[in-house]
Amino acid sequence: MGNRGMEELIPLVNKLQDAFSSIGQSCHLDLPQIAVVGGQSAGKSSVLENFVGRDFLPRGSGIVTRRPLILQLIFSKTEYAEFLHCKSKKFTDFDEVRQEIEAETDRVTGTNKGISPVPINLRVYSPHVLNLTLIDLPGITKVPVGDQPPDIEYQIKDMILQFISRESSLILAVTPANMDLANSDALKLAKEVDPQGLRTIGVITKLDLMDEGTDARDVLENKLLPLRRGYIGVVNRSQKDIEGRKDIRAALAAERKFFLSHPAYRHMADRMGTPHLQKALNQQLTNHIRESLPNLRSKLQSQLLSLEKEVEEYKNFRPDDPTRKTKALLQMVQQFGVDFEKRIEGSGDQVDTLELSGGARINRIFHERFPFELVKMEFDEKDLRREISYAIKNIHGVRTGLFTPDMAFEAIVKKQIVKLKEPSLKCVDLVVSELATVIKKCAEKLCSYPRLREETERIVTTYIREREGRTKDQILLLIDIEQSYINTNHEDFIGFANAQQRSTQLNKKRAIPNQVIRRGWLTINNISLMKGGSKEYWFVLTAESLSWYKDEEEKEKKYMLPLDNLKIRDVEKGFMSNKHVFAIFNTEQRNVYKDLRQIELACDSQEDVDSWKASFLRAGVYPEKDQAENEDVGQDTFSMDPQLERQVETIRNLVDSYVAIINKSIRDLMPKTIMHLMINNTKAFIHHELLAYLYSSADQSSLMEESADQAQRRDDMLRMYHALKEALTIIGDISTSTVSTPVPPPVDDTWLQTTASHSPTPQRRPVSSVHPPGRPPAVRGPTPGPPLIPMPVGTTASFSAPPIPSRPGTQVFANNDPFSAPPQIPSRPARVPPGIPPGVPRRPPAAPSRPTIIRPAEPSLLD
Repeated sequence: MGNRGMEELIPLVNKLQDAFSSIGQSCHLDLPQIAVVGGQSAGKSSVLENFVGRDFLPRGSGIVTRRPLILQLIFSKTEYAEFLHCKSKKFTDFDEVRQEIEAETDRVTGTNKGISPVPINLRVYSPHVLNLTLIDLPGITKVPVGDQPPDIEYQIKDMILQFISRESSLILAVTPANMDLANSDALKLAKEVDPQGLRTIGVITKLDLMDEGTDARDVLENKLLPLRRGYIGVVNRSQKDIEGRKDIRAALAAERKFFLSHPAYRHMADRMGTPHLQKALNQQLTNHIRESLPNLRSKLQSQLLSLEKEVEEYKNFRPDDPTRKTKALLQMVQQFGVDFEKRIEGSGDQVDTLELSGGARINRIFHERFPFELVKMEFDEKDLRREISYAIKNIHGVRTGLFTPDMAFEAIVKKQIVKLKEPSLKCVDLVVSELATVIKKCAEKLCSYPRLREETERIVTTYIREREGRTKDQILLLIDIEQSYINTNHEDFIGFANAQQRSTQLNKKRAIPNQVIRRGWLTINNISLMKGGSKEYWFVLTAESLSWYKDEEEKEKKYMLPLDNLKIRDVEKGFMSNKHVFAIFNTEQRNVYKDLRQIELACDSQEDVDSWKASFLRAGVYPEKDQAENEDVGQDTFSMDPQLERQVETIRNLVDSYVAIINKSIRDLMPKTIMHLMINNTKAFIHHELLAYLYSSADQSSLMEESADQAQRRDDMLRMYHALKEALTIIGDISTSTVSTPVPPPVDDTWLQTTASHSPTPQRRPVSSVHPPGRPPAVRGPTPGPPLIPMPVGTTASFSAPPIPSRPGTQVFANNDPFSAPPQIPSRPARVPPGIPPGVPRRPPAAPSRPTIIRPAEPSLLD
């Protein structure tokens, strides 16, 4: 006989599996493991076997399960078993499975009661099971026997904890009824890993083997030592029944008869026995499946939403439509133009959050890379002074000039203007490179039609190259225009009168002392290994100093470095490092930071390095080569006579002023020229002329020839779309066809932690002469705490004192049985005295108040 409840769940799980396999995915339900924990010979293997509904585990007296058995149930159309240690053999007879388990156990542990943590892995394939994992664990023992090691108790506990600590494990804490529940190691271990009691179910076995005159009624009613999910009593087959081949069906019938006929259990017979344990566990599996559904549904819905936009263009796809290719070509070219414009101009939709792209990169070229190149060029101080002195001398000729010649100024300025050509043309090359990248990115959407993509890229790139030549010609023309006339009446030009006054302020290039130029994260790369190697800080660069902080809140400042006498040099990237590095050092050979002559600053990309260098240039920190050249300035130029020296300094200031004006003009005109002649013209070309060029380059049918990959992708996408919709429908059906049970309310189970100091009165072996199914006097007293029903004053006085220390907090749990039917719940707290059928005396009438106790209880029994 199989597990009926589990067989009813199988179609639900199969539907889910089919729905997910149709979209090429696996349905990760991750059904819980079910582990049995208990003392030696508590009946753990029998409980597990009854849940499966098969008779295949070794059983007997003493320690039988000496290795963990991990039993994987796998749904299959055929029924057989397979061991991991002998995969090639399939077992169809479950008696052979039992014999193989015993043989494999003896092979590792020996025949003299030894144990091993090495598990036996058994897979059972059957059409009557769910994909579940069941774990049969060795029983908890205290004293080593046979070949068992001295620390056998701790070894077994560690082994059990390994398996039951998993959050998705259901724990069956098995305790035999003929043992005191307060001494249950199973409950103690379950409490350690499941303090809330969310996944622990108490199982009481061997109810038929209790001493006469005792019963486990208070335990099964969850009154004595309450659990959140309560207790379920089962009656397993005896060893004699097993050896006599008693059928599981007959054993279940005998179990049912036992509960119906026993006076102490008949009122809760529908909540006892193996079928109810199966029902409780199967309900847990149903709950787990239902809890998994929202995650599965949200996963499918997100996939469906991501597909809908792409599927939209395929929904009305008709391959035989003659106008389809024309429509597709027009749409593709139009979309290409829109994408190009969005990438250049910027757009709110489809923003790249990982790196700069398109227009943002071109903006960086205009305002960081190009100014950086200009600044590097203009500070060649040594050559500039030498050229000025030679120009002055050559203009005077054989005469010694009394005045500063303006011809020298013009000659030097024109030479400086010519130097602008190289960085300006480099700027155009960088922009062209970025435009080519943008074209490739935009053309990715044309991948469905390889020939169209190839032709589009070729035509637009050719046009950009053509515009590149015109743009460079225009920029060279602008520089020639600046060179053709030196406008000394410009409003920003300092003039001869102010040139000498400015010489004292030459090195004061930082306009606003506390102006913040840049903030950002940098890594100091050369902190000593003893202090942790490289470390990341938040840097703030101002016009006067470089400071770094612990984080961007800028509360904890680590150091502030003045910018005076600082220079920048490049550092080669480390062999194992993927960061790009530059260094800052002091030109006077002083330590920059603590004992470091230079600090190496690292960025994630070369673009970040260039950007930081440009920021340092704005703050007046220049590249290293300028310093190397400035060290020799005094040797030639400052060995002049004082009059020539004054003339050189004056012209140098005039040149500096006029070149700054030219630089400002070029920095302003360069982006405008490139935008007008190259970028805007390319946009207009794509919108107005690209389609005509495409028609002239090839015929429409060859251009719009669809790739085989694209046709396959379209079919797969449509199939996936419909499969997702079907899977969502199936999940909705399962949600409506299954019912989940709420988690029982928490109980005060502190007794599990205070067992040693607060041991209850033994509930199963009272010192009493009462006949079965009488109950111990300690249990027969009223419920501690406020009574749940009105009672006579005399009754409370007679029975309240002894039970209070033995059953703390019981009044809260008198009603708490998660598996009981609602109408039966109120009948239990009303049983203040023991349930004695009318007219059957159980003990001599010793206490005078006893008649008063029995009579108020009878109406609740009748109810």
